[in-house]
Amino acid sequence: MLSKILSAYWWTTLLRGVVWILFGIVVFAMPGISLVTLTLLFGFFALADGVANVVSAFGGRKENENWWMLLLAGIAGILVGVITFVTPGITAFGLLMFIAFWAIATGVLEVMTAIKLRKEIEGEFWLGLAGVVSILFGAFIVARPGAGALAVLILIAAYSVALGVILVILSFKARGFVNRLTNAMRRPTPSL
Repeated sequence: MLSKILSAYWWTTLLRGVVWILFGIVVFAMPGISLVTLTLLFGFFALADGVANVVSAFGGRKENENWWMLLLAGIAGILVGVITFVTPGITAFGLLMFIAFWAIATGVLEVMTAIKLRKEIEGEFWLGLAGVVSILFGAFIVARPGAGALAVLILIAAYSVALGVILVILSFKARGFVNRLTNAMRRPTPSL
């Protein structure tokens, strides 16, 4: 079950949430951040998010045939992180498109995962919501690229914090699922 991966590796989801909250806070705190600095900062956080997803995916590959969904989301984050480090002088448009397409791809995979989990765990709504927020954010950036990266810093920061909070909530829901499952397995079965 995919829920086993999320629940056994709930801490990686928590880590992802904290990373995105920190990214949003840093962007809010530094409104005069340069485009190159924003690019490098985004690359670092996308890379960290991708690594956390890959760890979860490989950790649960023996227990679930759908582990590849988390792996794809992780690889997407790692690739976007690496691309931003290799080309830190990209234009505002390029940075926006990296962010937009990464957000859309991650969002679609999160919605797909939430749909698969709907019968396995409680709280799959939060993962689906994270996916929808990512898709909407990416679509907004694609629709309004002329604004430029620096002009949408507040939007980028708000998205990062919102996504981070949703992932933190999901991590505790996933952790609770593991605790309920463990407690249910420990209860003695009544004898006939």
